[in-house]
Amino acid sequence: MRKLENFYEVLGVRPNATVSEIRRAYREKVKLLHPDTSGNPATADDFNRVVQAYEVLSDVRSRSIFDESYFTRQHFKSSSKDAFNYRKWLLARHDDESRAKLIFFDLMHQREDDAVAEFKSMNMSHAGFSLKRWFTKEDFMDYGFILSEELVLRQEYYDAALLLGQIILLERKYPYFKIFFPEVLLFERSILRNNIEGVINDELALDVFELALELGYPPSEDAFFLRKMSDIYTRIGDERTAAICMHEAVRITGDK
Repeated sequence: MRKLENFYEVLGVRPNATVSEIRRAYREKVKLLHPDTSGNPATADDFNRVVQAYEVLSDVRSRSIFDESYFTRQHFKSSSKDAFNYRKWLLARHDDESRAKLIFFDLMHQREDDAVAEFKSMNMSHAGFSLKRWFTKEDFMDYGFILSEELVLRQEYYDAALLLGQIILLERKYPYFKIFFPEVLLFERSILRNNIEGVINDELALDVFELALELGYPPSEDAFFLRKMSDIYTRIGDERTAAICMHEAVRITGDK
């Protein structure tokens, strides 16, 4: 009988890893092992092991069953209460770097509500606050994508769209997501098409659609964004700019 494999070791995460950590580890492993990107057919078995591990650990029920089968309760005991409390240390500090690190720390330690609340608070109270400044491109893109998912779950579509826009622009310059990039584009496109106009106020919607035009979507998508901008400008009484947006939408698609 085949020995039960430690799926946590396959993904390279701790047994008490959060779902967000598991997702990130899976993405990193797949980028390295996917036969289409590695160019090495020998990685197929390792790739399949990673996929199997992710399928088990990303599902609450199957992960619970696996944990009961593989580990003893003692394996999950937390470290000493006297250990350094990094979160408490970050909370006591008020500089932008510490608050940015607190956001991602909470995000990866099952405190998603706290992470989102801190992110929104910093955006509102600190002009020019940027997560991107304090992390490597890779960490910002990974954690930023996870944070955008949490923002959407809480219907914070404006913040999610702007954050994803930053990630997409960075990916265009420094490819990192690679085979996962279409997923990022689709996620942003879904927000732009379904959760902006009529959901957030017109001024914020214009900000989002203007950013969308920089993200490298096909002309048909840009035309959609321009038409939405034209509708908004019409509503706020700027007929001239509305006409310019509509004219540009027609021009790039050839429609009449």
